[in-house]
Amino acid sequence: MNKLSLVSFVLLMATVFSCKSDINQNEKDKFKTSSIESKVDSLMRLMTLEEKIGQTVMYSGGWSVTGPVVSSDNLKYIKEGNVGAMLNVYSVKGTRDLQKIAVEQTRLGIPLLFGYDVIHGFKTIFPINLGLAASWDLKDIEKGSRIAATEASAEGIHWTFAPMVDIARDPRWGRISEGAGEDVYLGSEITKAYVKGFQGNDLSKHNTILACAKHFVGYGAAQAGRDYHTVNMGMDELRNVYLPPFKAAVDSGVETFMTAFNEINGVPATGNKFIFRDILRDEWGFNGFVVTDYTAINEMVEHGFAENEKHATELAIKAGIDQDMMSSANRLYLKELVDEGKVDVALINEACRRILLTKYKLGLFDDPYKYCDEQREKETIYKPEFLEAARKSAAMSSVLLKNEERTLPLNKNQTIALIGPLVKDKENIIGNWAGAGDRNGKAISVYQGIQEYLKDSKILFAKGCEIEGEDRKGFAKAINMAKKADKIVMVLGEDYDMSGEAASRTDIKLPGVQTELIKAIRSAVPNKKIILVLMNGRPLDLSEEDTLADAILETWFPGTSGGFGIADVLFGMYNPSGKLPVTFPRNIGQIPIYYNMKNTGRPIPSDNPKEDYKSNYIDVPNTPLYPFGYGLSYTTFEYSKIKLSSETISFSDILTASVTITNTGDYDGHEVVQCYIHDKVGSITRPVKELKGFQKIFLKKGESKTISFEISAKDLEFYNNQKFTVEPGIFEIAIKGTSDFDFVASFKLE
Repeated sequence: MNKLSLVSFVLLMATVFSCKSDINQNEKDKFKTSSIESKVDSLMRLMTLEEKIGQTVMYSGGWSVTGPVVSSDNLKYIKEGNVGAMLNVYSVKGTRDLQKIAVEQTRLGIPLLFGYDVIHGFKTIFPINLGLAASWDLKDIEKGSRIAATEASAEGIHWTFAPMVDIARDPRWGRISEGAGEDVYLGSEITKAYVKGFQGNDLSKHNTILACAKHFVGYGAAQAGRDYHTVNMGMDELRNVYLPPFKAAVDSGVETFMTAFNEINGVPATGNKFIFRDILRDEWGFNGFVVTDYTAINEMVEHGFAENEKHATELAIKAGIDQDMMSSANRLYLKELVDEGKVDVALINEACRRILLTKYKLGLFDDPYKYCDEQREKETIYKPEFLEAARKSAAMSSVLLKNEERTLPLNKNQTIALIGPLVKDKENIIGNWAGAGDRNGKAISVYQGIQEYLKDSKILFAKGCEIEGEDRKGFAKAINMAKKADKIVMVLGEDYDMSGEAASRTDIKLPGVQTELIKAIRSAVPNKKIILVLMNGRPLDLSEEDTLADAILETWFPGTSGGFGIADVLFGMYNPSGKLPVTFPRNIGQIPIYYNMKNTGRPIPSDNPKEDYKSNYIDVPNTPLYPFGYGLSYTTFEYSKIKLSSETISFSDILTASVTITNTGDYDGHEVVQCYIHDKVGSITRPVKELKGFQKIFLKKGESKTISFEISAKDLEFYNNQKFTVEPGIFEIAIKGTSDFDFVASFKLE
């Protein structure tokens, strides 16, 4: 035990034993070796009601050029033992200074928790979460979150408010960028990878941090894609679509949950006993603690669910909410509510106990400064291997949407015109929710990435226009550069703050005059190849761009090493393997559109999609511009006919479905092999397709592999009539490289 650990331990033990002078040495020794639960119970017997309430309070620090700053009021509350956690405070010095106050200047010396939004990286920023999901690479996602946890913990952080596991099917919603897209199975598997990456295998290690599954629940289903908006859905949709990724988080051992801002079926999530007590606690057995989102308790007043903030505080604690982020509600009103008999003190005890248990799991009572090692901080941040991992993730997350006549990869002997407002950009490239990432110093632009492959004499540059605005003065130079080049690479997209929280859009086309710039260049050089590289935080309406560009590479916001990763793909050093985790619509009028919709009673016939009185549009096809699971490669893959181990299975059998995949192109490459099923008849209607498995494989040129998936009755269950059930019947099945296909094989469950 080091000196700091000893100080913390002595302070705690001194408090314990000074309150019970008749405790003998054997009892003292027993306390030291007792279970975490016993230690927490012993500590709680010493705590006043105010101190217990203090553990349920979280406040925020700020940031200045000299480091983290905390208001005088918050410092006062910490010294009084009335704060259990802080957010937005990081760095060894900043967290140590506050921890020292909590441990050495309060009556009981209970350490603080430090939380921060470590969403897709801390200092070394990886692609946005929607981009990471496009890699369909669970090992890489886990590795990225492990690196993020390593960096964050080196700067004093104990807890991240991630992963966001909300299913999102509306690209107008800004926070679609923060999740894994539209699919339940893919989202659940990615959730597990994040939780494992952040929390590791042993929370007591100094390089692990608490994960937080958010936002419970339904936040991604906000009406009209408008952030914080109302959510209404039936129990079948809640259970079959929106809850499963959260259940996956619980099964993976996630330690904390966060409430959603939205109401669900008339009850704000932060005051919703049904989802937090009945489902999360009683049904799923979650034993961690629940924190509100920022000021969510207060917001129940504006929802019209609470009369005032005091009433909102009562509703939250009764719903099972343990910690209050930033609203001050618990600090101001909980004791008063207990004194008035409106809140049972047992509710405060259970909330406090859960929070203290988590602090013990992290080892903060053994050494409250274990995350405050300046040498580790210096050695850990921006490690070369971390930057290299981010580079690989950027390449793996890129999705090739179009590649006519082998426009890509680029040739190192060609002169390339780099055109667009994001070519030299180092600010937007790391995206929204970019942690403590450096938006200018460390980020690698696309221009810098391409400089690794081309001599400066082979690179022509023109900005052309800004991301937003109507200024076309740069068009002339851009056209001039395009005329001199062999090929044109245009790097266009959104500003980073056009996605993320409070960043919903009603127009999901490229902003400003960027599309006009493409048109102008296409008109000036009709026979030259135009490659469109996109940076954006959501699916965009690219229906016009798809007709103008010869190749389109979706790179999302690719992170700190994004410029290198993009260049690796453009020049063929990495063969693109990303697949869309979310559908791209033809226009905003199709929204919501997702691959696993229901069939309706009047589906359109494939041989006559414009037939009257069917469920179709009169101005565009029902199909998306780019479907879920879609993504091209520089090579081609051929799938054999599917083989099934049996045409009929019982409820206890396992069906094996197999295909042989052959790389028939000219490049080695990865392919994401996807397995889908369709329950043809159910007691409630079932989606037209459901992803039930995927494998990412590597095939050398000319190589073949047989890939198999196992399907059990468990994989076929769905929620109906207040329970999960599996029904006998006919199930269609397919193994493909996209969700855009027609089923040709089936099996029977009996």
